[in-house]
Amino acid sequence: MTPVEPAAAARDRPWIFRTYAGHSSAARSNALYRRNLAKGQTGLSVAFDLPTQTGYDPDHPLARGEVGRVGVPIAHLGDLRQLFDEIPLARMNTSMTINATAMWLLALYQVVAQEQGADPAQLAGTTQNDIIKEYLSRGTYVFPPGPSLRLVTDVIAYAVAELPRWNPINICSYHLQEAGATPVQELAFSICSAIAVLDAVAAAGIGTPERMSEVCRRVSFFVNAGERFVEELCKMRAFVALWDELLRTRYGVTDPAARRFRYGVQVNSLGLTEAQPENNIIRIVLETLGVTLSKNARCRALQLPAWNEALGLPRPWDQQWSLRIQQILAHETDLLEHEDLFEGSVVVAARVDELVASARAEIDRVQAMGGAVAAVESGYLKSAMVSAQADRRARIEDGTQVVVGVNRFTETEPNPLLAELDAAIQPVDPEAEKAAQRAVAAWRAGRDAAAVRAALLELRAAAATTANLMPATLACVRAGVTTGEWTDTLREIFGEYRAPTGVAGATRTTAPGASSTAGGSSTAGVPSSGGEVGAGGRSRADEVRELVVRTRAELGRPVRLLIGKPGLDGHSNGAEQIAVRARDAGFEVIYQGIRLTPAQIVAAAIEEDVHVVGLSILSGAHLDLATEVIGGLRAAGAGDLPVIVGGIIPPADAQRLTRLGVAGVFTPRDFELDAIILNILEVVRSAHGLESS
Repeated sequence: MTPVEPAAAARDRPWIFRTYAGHSSAARSNALYRRNLAKGQTGLSVAFDLPTQTGYDPDHPLARGEVGRVGVPIAHLGDLRQLFDEIPLARMNTSMTINATAMWLLALYQVVAQEQGADPAQLAGTTQNDIIKEYLSRGTYVFPPGPSLRLVTDVIAYAVAELPRWNPINICSYHLQEAGATPVQELAFSICSAIAVLDAVAAAGIGTPERMSEVCRRVSFFVNAGERFVEELCKMRAFVALWDELLRTRYGVTDPAARRFRYGVQVNSLGLTEAQPENNIIRIVLETLGVTLSKNARCRALQLPAWNEALGLPRPWDQQWSLRIQQILAHETDLLEHEDLFEGSVVVAARVDELVASARAEIDRVQAMGGAVAAVESGYLKSAMVSAQADRRARIEDGTQVVVGVNRFTETEPNPLLAELDAAIQPVDPEAEKAAQRAVAAWRAGRDAAAVRAALLELRAAAATTANLMPATLACVRAGVTTGEWTDTLREIFGEYRAPTGVAGATRTTAPGASSTAGGSSTAGVPSSGGEVGAGGRSRADEVRELVVRTRAELGRPVRLLIGKPGLDGHSNGAEQIAVRARDAGFEVIYQGIRLTPAQIVAAAIEEDVHVVGLSILSGAHLDLATEVIGGLRAAGAGDLPVIVGGIIPPADAQRLTRLGVAGVFTPRDFELDAIILNILEVVRSAHGLESS
């Protein structure tokens, strides 16, 4: 008798498969999107370049070296037409990682969709539009918190009224974890951001009691998932509980469907390593499990980084590999055939309860300060995250937190994937920036100048009132206004802002060499690194501090280090950690925050009479920007002032920087902060003719 096959279990629908992508130009990004969609991707996730994110046209001085590097440049309506050419937006689900200029990009998207024949009511997708976390992590804010929050609420009001399938805000905890936040901080700070937004919606009269349910139904989240996938799974279940409780108790939302915690994910990029990068594939798989295993807290959309992102821009093949991970998990396994695997688990329930209780306490602390905006302006949130990141780095350095291939199991065979390193990442077309500059000049020359002036006057007038700015923004799009012109007009009314760096208030609860199991398991017997004990029982940190004292005496004044972040790169984790560690070692550190021009850095170096300049550049613009800083120092008569550079820098570029005169190059492979500080100190000693330590 032939055995009877069991009936196939009903399968849940898979989450939306996305790949975060965009580079060089709208045309090249469009070709990449269409290839990815043909391979089975079911939604788009647009990466914009830094000038677009911070409201500059490609020919602005601050955009130098940044155009098309970390995303696609969009300067006007013509660029977005090209980006979505032959992609029917009425049938697409599009996520746009855009914040300060979210209103502008949503308006561009709507107009392009309408030109394709789509009804705005058909448009489905998300604008991230979460500005609060930009002050804490990525740094792509433009305006002060108050006006920024107005732009956020204007987009929400417009979308709720006119775009019924669009999520107008994506509360984003992803970048909080990338900047060092613990799971409790990620939960608490993002819920506090949501409170700030929903309170602003209510205060503006958008979220009346009868409409608040609809507003909350349209709020989604974008989260991070690290390798500790059991803890990450519990974190997601804690998010579900906290969100449901918040909407019931604070905003009176009675509809359970409106209280559903809806979220998309990009799994952790912070933990991807430059050393033995092939190990990143298993890291990515484990991180994916944390947001897919638990049905009751499963993501609605997922995008995975590529194995080689710590080296540079991934190629289409690398992105395909990450897409296939999702497809295998969804279609080859039985993951989608079962009810929640963790209901009734005593272990999971206890960890969820612990996370919820700790997050509630932190939420209450922030609310007592006046809420998320006040905690941003005071520097509390930023300092808390810089401190958490310092603790994480200390655990990696002393070996308490094992990172395979970095601080343990470092012996390795040659990696055939990296046999030709220059071919292992996607190069950015060196002509892309010049082409974008020519294109935006041609766009300006070919439009109706009177219509542009009228649209910008309308925008300026509306910004000076409390009117919703979306209609005036749509008029600017249709008139041919550029990204930089739209943003500059609002800068005139709203002003600009420099957020606290968080360095002054940052502390480490775990010093290198101290034992700690926070965030990781105990690893007794693991060789230490940053806390390595040297001769006479002294740690590396002790040796550095002693040499700083000696150098200070020999120089006759404190050792002064200027840390500069030129260009538009707002990822400041590395700069902040170097600043904290150098300060703790006895340096005088001058760190003025993000988004400085090379000329400003040169002026600060001379005015502050520093001994060394450290540049932190993670966007890939290191060659252009370092060249400008070194040239500026020489022109100012300070050509002998040593310059060091840190960032995601391929070996060939490191050699070019050295030939330019850079005194030291540091990449993610250099994880021992005390070793970096010692190297910087040796650069200073060499420049002043002091004997080597």
